[in-house]
Amino acid sequence: MQIDQVKLAVVGLGYVGLPLAVEFGKRRSVLGFDINEKRIAELKAGRDHTLEVDSDELAQASQLSFISNAEELAQANVFIVTVPTPIDQYKRPDLTPLIRASETIGKVLKRGDIVIYESTVYPGATEEDCVPVLEAVSGLRFNEDFFAGYSPERINPGDKTHRVPNIRKVTSGSTPEVADLVDALYGEIITAGTHKASSIRVAEAAKVIENTQRDVNIALINELAIIFNRLGIDTQAVLEAAGTKWNFLPFRPGLVGGHCIGVDPYYLTHKAQAIGYHPEIILAGRRLNDGMGEYVVSQLVKSMTKRGMQVQGARVLVMGLTFKENCPDLRNTRVVDIVNELKEYNIAVDVHDPWVDAEEAVREYGITMAGQPEQGAYDAVILAVAHDQFKVLGADGIRALGKAEHVLYDLKYVLDADQADLRL
Repeated sequence: MQIDQVKLAVVGLGYVGLPLAVEFGKRRSVLGFDINEKRIAELKAGRDHTLEVDSDELAQASQLSFISNAEELAQANVFIVTVPTPIDQYKRPDLTPLIRASETIGKVLKRGDIVIYESTVYPGATEEDCVPVLEAVSGLRFNEDFFAGYSPERINPGDKTHRVPNIRKVTSGSTPEVADLVDALYGEIITAGTHKASSIRVAEAAKVIENTQRDVNIALINELAIIFNRLGIDTQAVLEAAGTKWNFLPFRPGLVGGHCIGVDPYYLTHKAQAIGYHPEIILAGRRLNDGMGEYVVSQLVKSMTKRGMQVQGARVLVMGLTFKENCPDLRNTRVVDIVNELKEYNIAVDVHDPWVDAEEAVREYGITMAGQPEQGAYDAVILAVAHDQFKVLGADGIRALGKAEHVLYDLKYVLDADQADLRL
């Protein structure tokens, strides 16, 4: 296949798939497919509830068509799969969306077609888990009748600086010729350039360790914060001092959630255990990071108790629910750990977040969002997400939400050290 023969389809139009489809849709004909008909109707109307793409950008993608009928995918000969790869309740990889997408494509797969996966997986998943599905459903043979590629997504939700075109892209293909085509295809939209990996497995591994590295580093800083808190030393002051050395890495403590950092390491550890190796450092980091919500609440309760405040029946405001600032993404947010742990103490919890869809919060976590917080109503306020709206309030505005005697816990270093009662 030559690049001018490519008829492209993007399967999955979430945080990853939509920006990619839009960039391609500015330059070539693209089918944007999603099984969620409500999502398709929204996009056809020029709206994106994830706020990753605005209405003007959607309009610029004049060659992008949105479809929910899988049969229409038969028009394409190159498919880019951008579906979620979550973990289940036991922290095991859940490939269900990936397998179902492969089944959908398999039904329309033709000789000469190429299927490129972007979803984060463990090394080997494309060829060991997805390709067999494509073969079984289509009746075609891999690397004879159809081919595969892998190009890991690098979307950063809410980031308006690092966008699809200016983030360097790793590419790969199941044959040298396919690798060249995949690389050239992405080269049409990636101004930052591409890096062609030597194999699909190498590209898969590269993606999964990007976020595993960050996870382990944040775990180290979280552990240091716990130590420094016990020593009565301000963690931020320590990090600023250490940061004056040129090669000190600028990580900060906090909750580790989202669809990548808090999930991807489990894909790698799952594969490692499957081949008989028990990862020590990666899982230790995961345990520490997953326990930060409980640690935050224990610090808050301890502070309230020292002040002689009644903990049981207290009223606490949690400011922010999304997994990061200035975006509506609730996937794998670890703020819910704080909410659930507070409730274990029979504390009444109000959660306020101007970015969150209230229906989604109820559907995903059973959390009913509070409206505008009541002034002077709370025994404690936890600043959990650094939304710009909260920064604008400043220390005085946030303090005004608390009672005359209250505890203010700043998890995100939004305020100066002397403006909060507690910080990580």
